[in-house]
Amino acid sequence: MQTQLADFIRNTADGEEADAILRKCVHCGFCTATCPTYQLLGDELDGPRGRIYLIKQMVEGAAVTRSTQLHLDRCLTCRSCETTCPSGVQYGRLVEIGRQHVEATVPRPLRQQLMRRLLASVLPNSAVFAPAMRLGQLVRPFLPRRLRDKIPSRQRQLEWPTDATRPAGANADGQTDAAVRTRRMLMLAGCVQPAMLPNINIATARVLHALGIETVIEPEAGCCGAIRLHLGYRDEALDDIKHNIDAWWPHVEAGVEAIVMNASGCGATVKEYGHLLRNDPAYAEKARRITELTRDIAEVLGGFEAELTGLARRRGVHTVAFHPPCTLQHGQQIRGTVEHLLTALGVETRLPVDAHLCCGSAGTYSVTQPSLSYTLRDRKVQSLEALDPQMIVSANVGCIAHLQSGTSMPVAHWVELVEHLIYG
Repeated sequence: MQTQLADFIRNTADGEEADAILRKCVHCGFCTATCPTYQLLGDELDGPRGRIYLIKQMVEGAAVTRSTQLHLDRCLTCRSCETTCPSGVQYGRLVEIGRQHVEATVPRPLRQQLMRRLLASVLPNSAVFAPAMRLGQLVRPFLPRRLRDKIPSRQRQLEWPTDATRPAGANADGQTDAAVRTRRMLMLAGCVQPAMLPNINIATARVLHALGIETVIEPEAGCCGAIRLHLGYRDEALDDIKHNIDAWWPHVEAGVEAIVMNASGCGATVKEYGHLLRNDPAYAEKARRITELTRDIAEVLGGFEAELTGLARRRGVHTVAFHPPCTLQHGQQIRGTVEHLLTALGVETRLPVDAHLCCGSAGTYSVTQPSLSYTLRDRKVQSLEALDPQMIVSANVGCIAHLQSGTSMPVAHWVELVEHLIYG
């Protein structure tokens, strides 16, 4: 696709990147077949190819309208189109460039401005979000259903791992626990996950503990930056990213083995740190190193299949339906790892026919585009329940909470299931 960049974006980092991405697109339309919003709405402008045309027009200097903003807002940024594209078009990066320009050009209605500002201020701030979540859980039975859906029931928390909780068989060679645990990995706690579904982090630490790996959470690290980035607050998102790099850097210099992500949405974003800060002389090299160290928990545990098989004990759960989040399968291009590992641990893992499609959670999408989000959720729940599993597992906190709001079947992170198989 040939482009003639307008003066406002020519010779800029965004302009050069947009031009390179646009030139890869050959108009084939394969992407429309796997785009959730195109399937729902049937509008070319609500599919990747149509949105690419809109972005092409804006970087060439065409007028940007409220209609353009609407079509880009409706995009889930699920990046299923990237997996489908035979030309390697990096649509996710292109649409973020388009959104930045639209956000700076087209004023939003006041109600939208206030809602987006509230989301960008509260969700990434755990000091504000955590008490708000606790209050919401206390009054949850009395809330309207739409609001109640956003607030998971309070969990009975697992214990953080200690030497006393190390499972039998994990140290069968007679070494002391301190001698075995020589490996250290950082883990991002996340901004909403500790308050919404705290057992995900604890279960992750307990599984790593059983393998002789110490989990370190740096308290100064906060939101990965995804929430503000996708809402159009790019400068604030970059501040979040730099803050995390500063917080993690002493651990990196001390030789930490990896930075573990158990929320695939956070992992997809942290793996982009090197790209997002590539032109920042103070942070480019550090950001690149952070990206190199970042591993989804599936990537980490996939290397311990034999050890986990020796530790796992089948305890009632033998059949699950797995919803692979878009940020795992399309964003990070991790496919098959979770299914293979759970199968090795004795759990039959079934994928729905629409496994490649988004559940509608997509960060703040369920708040900003509730109608589309709930339609996608209901379709996904139906396809998952049709597999007749004992429970549904996924790999991202947002997907888990969103799916749980649409079904009475238990929905959990797959690492919580692994923890259950080990510890009971």
